[in-house]
Amino acid sequence: MVRLRGASWPGLIDGHIHLEELAERHLTLDLTGARSLEDALARVTRWAAPLPKNAWVVGSGWYNDQWPDPAFPSRRQLDEAAGGRPVYLRRKDAHSAWVSSAALRLAGIDRDSQDPPGGVIDRDDQGEPSGILRETARNVIAAIAPSPSEADLDTAMARALAALSRFGLTAVHSMDTARGFGSFQRLHARGKLPLRITYNLPLADLHHAERIGVRSGWGDPWLRIWGVKAFLDGSLGSRTAEMLDGSGTVRLQQEDLLDMVDRCVRAELNVCLHAIGDGAVRRALDALAPPRRAWRFWRPRIEHAQCVDPKDMRRFARVGAIASMQPIHAVADRELAEKYWPKVSGHAYAWGALERAGARLAFGSDAPVETADPLLGIDAATAWRRTAKWHPDLAVSRASALRAYTSDAAYAVGMEHDLGALREGMLCDLTVVDDGRVVATVVSGRVSWRRKPSAASPRSGAGAR
Repeated sequence: MVRLRGASWPGLIDGHIHLEELAERHLTLDLTGARSLEDALARVTRWAAPLPKNAWVVGSGWYNDQWPDPAFPSRRQLDEAAGGRPVYLRRKDAHSAWVSSAALRLAGIDRDSQDPPGGVIDRDDQGEPSGILRETARNVIAAIAPSPSEADLDTAMARALAALSRFGLTAVHSMDTARGFGSFQRLHARGKLPLRITYNLPLADLHHAERIGVRSGWGDPWLRIWGVKAFLDGSLGSRTAEMLDGSGTVRLQQEDLLDMVDRCVRAELNVCLHAIGDGAVRRALDALAPPRRAWRFWRPRIEHAQCVDPKDMRRFARVGAIASMQPIHAVADRELAEKYWPKVSGHAYAWGALERAGARLAFGSDAPVETADPLLGIDAATAWRRTAKWHPDLAVSRASALRAYTSDAAYAVGMEHDLGALREGMLCDLTVVDDGRVVATVVSGRVSWRRKPSAASPRSGAGAR
C-alpha cells in the first residue's frame, strides 16, 4: 500500500485546455520566452538551418507585447531568417499568425486578397500583406502547413499529458480538433491516458455529431464528449476582442450563433462559447436568453469572459451560463488590459464580481497560452490580486477557487456525481499537496505521478518537479 503524505484535495480539473497545441510544442519550433524580435528570429534561423530548402518552418509561442519593441513583426524579417522557406508561426494566444512571403504565395494571399469573414490580413504601407494574419485569416495557411503523423502526435501527446499529471491534474476539458480526439482515442485504447479527458468539438464538426447522433456525456469516465466550441471574437493580445465600443473582430455573426445554439439544444449537445470582449459576452448571453426546451444536462458555458459589462453579470445566473475562466490570464494581461481597456479594466477578469452575482465558476488554464499549473491559477484568483493591488475586490476566496477547479468544474461537464469531491461513491481522484507543492496525483485510485523524495526533505517528498 502506498502512503502519501500531505493534504488530499479532490482531484484538480483544468476546465479549458488545448492538448493538441501542448503536444505540438514537442514537435515544432517553440518561441515561448523569446525576449525580443531578434531572439525570435535567431531561433527561427537555428531551427531552419538543417531543413531542406523548401521545408516548412512551423511553430508557436511568440509574444510581441513582451519585446522591447512591441510592434507586430513582418514577413520580410522571417524571409531572411528562414532562408526563404514557408513559415507559419502562431502567436502565443493562437489568434494571430506570423507568416513568410513563401507561405503567403503558397496560400494565394496577395495585395488583391480580401479579408475573410471573421479575419484580418494586415497590410504594410504599400498595401501588401505584412505577414500578420488575424483570426480566420490564418486558416488558409494553417490548412496547407504540414501536420505531424499520428505516431508522432501520439508520442508528443503522451508527453504532454504526463506533464499535466505532474501539476496534480486528474481531469481536463479539451478544446481541440478531431485530430486531437483521434489521438486521445488511440492512447485510451492502449491504456495510456493518465488523466480523464472531456472533449469539446469545434463548431465546424457539429454537423458530423448531428448526423451520428452523439450527445453530451457520450463515452466513459476516461474519455467523453460534452460540448461544441465556437469563437464569437478574438483576443486582447491580438487586438481582436469584440468590445461594446465597436472595436475588435466578430468571428461568429449573431444569426449564426443563434442557429448554432438551437441546433445544439436539439442535438442535446452543450455549447462552449469563446467570448473575451464585453461585446462578445453580451452577444453570448443574448443567444442563451430565449427560453428553450433544453434537457436536464443543458449547461452552457461562456469561455474566458475576460471583460463583462456590470449590467450583464447577473445575466449569467439567469440564463444558467457557467463562467469558464482562467485566472492566470489576469497576471499576464494586466499591462495590456490597462493599455487597451483602461475604461473597463475595473470589471475585467472579474471572478469575484461574477461569483457575487450568482454565476457558477469553472477555472482552467488555456494552456499552452499560459501555464497549466493549477496552483498558480489558484494563487492568481486569490492572493495575487491583493498583493498586486489590482482591483482586489475581484478576487475570490481560496475555498471558491478550489471549488472552481474541482466540484464546479465537474458540474460544468455533468460529472458532479463522479468527480470534484472526496466522498463515498465518487471516483477516487485526488491531488496531494504538501508545503504548497503537489507531491502526488491519484486517478481512479492509482498513483499517476509522485514526487521523488529528496535527501534534504524525506518527509515532505520535496524534489525536482
